[in-house]
Amino acid sequence: MEKNLEVVYEVLKIKQIVAETEIPRVTIKSPNDAVKIIQDEIGNEDREIFLVLCLNTKNQVNAMHRCHVGSINSSIVHPREVMKSAILNNAASIIVAHNHPSYDTTPSREDIEVTKRLVEAGKIMGIELLDHVIVSPTSYTSLKEKGYC
Repeated sequence: MEKNLEVVYEVLKIKQIVAETEIPRVTIKSPNDAVKIIQDEIGNEDREIFLVLCLNTKNQVNAMHRCHVGSINSSIVHPREVMKSAILNNAASIIVAHNHPSYDTTPSREDIEVTKRLVEAGKIMGIELLDHVIVSPTSYTSLKEKGYC
Protein backbone atom coordinates (compact mmCIF):
# COMPACT_ATOMS: atom_id res chain seq x y z
CA MET A 1 0.00 0.00 0.00
CA GLU A 2 2.80 2.42 0.85
CA LYS A 3 4.35 2.01 -2.61
CA ASN A 4 1.09 3.10 -4.25
CA LEU A 5 1.13 6.32 -2.24
CA GLU A 6 4.63 7.06 -3.52
CA VAL A 7 3.43 6.70 -7.11
CA VAL A 8 0.54 9.10 -6.46
CA TYR A 9 2.92 11.56 -4.82
CA GLU A 10 5.18 11.52 -7.88
CA VAL A 11 2.23 12.23 -10.17
CA LEU A 12 1.30 15.21 -8.03
CA LYS A 13 4.75 16.71 -8.61
CA ILE A 14 3.87 17.44 -12.24
CA LYS A 15 2.95 21.08 -11.97
CA GLN A 16 3.20 24.34 -13.75
CA ILE A 17 4.51 27.60 -12.38
CA VAL A 18 2.72 30.54 -13.93
CA ALA A 19 4.27 33.96 -14.38
CA GLU A 20 2.13 36.76 -15.73
CA THR A 21 3.31 38.48 -18.85
CA GLU A 22 1.70 40.59 -21.52
CA ILE A 23 0.84 38.28 -24.42
CA PRO A 24 -1.59 39.68 -26.93
CA ARG A 25 -4.60 37.37 -27.44
CA VAL A 26 -4.20 37.32 -31.20
CA THR A 27 -5.15 34.63 -33.64
CA ILE A 28 -2.10 33.17 -35.36
CA LYS A 29 -2.88 32.98 -39.08
CA SER A 30 0.65 32.97 -40.48
CA PRO A 31 4.27 32.66 -39.36
CA ASN A 32 4.48 36.46 -39.42
CA ASP A 33 1.78 36.71 -36.72
CA ALA A 34 3.79 34.39 -34.46
CA VAL A 35 7.09 36.12 -35.22
CA LYS A 36 5.83 39.42 -33.79
CA ILE A 37 5.29 37.76 -30.40
CA ILE A 38 8.42 35.62 -30.55
CA GLN A 39 10.85 38.38 -31.54
CA ASP A 40 9.59 40.58 -28.70
CA GLU A 41 10.16 37.74 -26.25
CA ILE A 42 13.48 36.19 -27.34
CA GLY A 43 14.81 38.03 -30.42
CA ASN A 44 17.50 39.95 -28.53
CA GLU A 45 18.63 37.21 -26.13
CA ASP A 46 22.37 36.52 -25.97
CA ARG A 47 21.93 32.73 -25.82
CA GLU A 48 19.53 30.33 -27.47
CA ILE A 49 16.08 30.16 -25.88
CA PHE A 50 13.57 27.49 -26.94
CA LEU A 51 10.02 28.80 -26.68
CA VAL A 52 6.67 27.00 -26.91
CA LEU A 53 3.50 28.86 -27.86
CA CYS A 54 0.45 26.87 -26.77
CA LEU A 55 -2.60 27.55 -28.93
CA ASN A 56 -6.28 26.86 -28.41
CA THR A 57 -8.64 25.51 -31.08
CA LYS A 58 -8.96 29.02 -32.57
CA ASN A 59 -5.16 29.35 -32.90
CA GLN A 60 -5.03 31.94 -30.11
CA VAL A 61 -2.05 31.92 -27.75
CA ASN A 62 -3.08 30.38 -24.41
CA ALA A 63 0.39 30.27 -22.91
CA MET A 64 4.03 30.86 -23.68
CA HIS A 65 6.71 28.69 -22.10
CA ARG A 66 10.49 29.12 -22.10
CA CYS A 67 11.20 25.44 -22.45
CA HIS A 68 14.97 25.55 -22.48
CA VAL A 69 17.81 28.03 -22.17
CA GLY A 70 20.94 26.97 -24.03
CA SER A 71 24.34 28.38 -24.81
CA ILE A 72 25.37 30.94 -27.40
CA ASN A 73 24.98 28.41 -30.22
CA SER A 74 22.86 25.48 -29.05
CA SER A 75 19.73 24.54 -27.16
CA ILE A 76 18.92 20.89 -26.59
CA VAL A 77 15.22 20.26 -26.20
CA HIS A 78 13.32 17.02 -25.73
CA PRO A 79 9.81 16.39 -27.08
CA ARG A 80 8.59 15.41 -23.59
CA GLU A 81 9.40 18.89 -22.26
CA VAL A 82 7.59 20.57 -25.14
CA MET A 83 4.56 18.30 -24.89
CA LYS A 84 4.40 18.67 -21.10
CA SER A 85 3.90 22.39 -21.59
CA ALA A 86 1.27 21.77 -24.26
CA ILE A 87 -0.65 19.30 -22.10
CA LEU A 88 -0.57 21.44 -18.96
CA ASN A 89 -1.96 24.37 -20.96
CA ASN A 90 -4.66 22.36 -22.80
CA ALA A 91 -3.12 23.22 -26.15
CA ALA A 92 -4.82 22.04 -29.32
CA SER A 93 -1.65 22.87 -31.26
CA ILE A 94 1.74 24.46 -30.70
CA ILE A 95 4.28 26.67 -32.40
CA VAL A 96 7.85 26.28 -31.22
CA ALA A 97 10.59 28.81 -31.73
CA HIS A 98 14.13 29.58 -30.82
CA ASN A 99 16.55 32.39 -31.50
CA HIS A 100 19.95 32.39 -33.14
CA PRO A 101 22.11 34.99 -31.35
CA SER A 102 24.39 34.95 -34.42
CA TYR A 103 21.58 36.69 -36.39
CA ASP A 104 21.78 33.90 -39.01
CA THR A 105 18.38 32.19 -38.97
CA THR A 106 19.40 29.40 -41.33
CA PRO A 107 18.21 26.13 -39.75
CA SER A 108 20.89 23.70 -38.65
CA ARG A 109 20.69 19.93 -39.13
CA GLU A 110 19.76 19.68 -35.42
CA ASP A 111 16.96 22.24 -35.86
CA ILE A 112 15.47 20.15 -38.66
CA GLU A 113 15.82 16.90 -36.67
CA VAL A 114 14.13 18.39 -33.60
CA THR A 115 11.30 19.66 -35.79
CA LYS A 116 10.74 16.21 -37.30
CA ARG A 117 10.73 14.60 -33.82
CA LEU A 118 8.22 17.15 -32.55
CA VAL A 119 5.96 16.58 -35.57
CA GLU A 120 5.97 12.83 -34.83
CA ALA A 121 5.40 13.31 -31.09
CA GLY A 122 2.56 15.69 -31.85
CA LYS A 123 0.90 13.17 -34.15
CA ILE A 124 1.02 10.53 -31.42
CA MET A 125 -0.36 12.89 -28.78
CA GLY A 126 -2.91 14.70 -30.94
CA ILE A 127 -1.19 18.07 -30.55
CA GLU A 128 -0.20 19.44 -33.95
CA LEU A 129 3.08 21.26 -34.43
CA LEU A 130 2.05 24.17 -36.66
CA ASP A 131 5.52 25.65 -37.12
CA HIS A 132 9.07 25.91 -35.84
CA VAL A 133 10.34 29.46 -36.19
CA ILE A 134 13.95 30.61 -35.84
CA VAL A 135 14.32 34.30 -35.06
CA SER A 136 16.87 37.03 -34.72
CA PRO A 137 16.06 40.66 -33.93
CA THR A 138 15.82 41.46 -37.66
CA SER A 139 14.76 38.29 -39.48
CA TYR A 140 13.17 34.87 -39.17
CA THR A 141 12.95 31.48 -40.87
CA SER A 142 9.79 29.37 -40.76
CA LEU A 143 10.49 25.65 -40.99
CA LYS A 144 6.85 25.21 -42.06
CA GLU A 145 7.51 27.44 -45.08
CA LYS A 146 10.65 25.36 -45.77
CA GLY A 147 8.55 22.16 -45.78
CA TYR A 148 9.77 20.58 -42.53
CA CYS A 149 6.44 20.73 -40.64
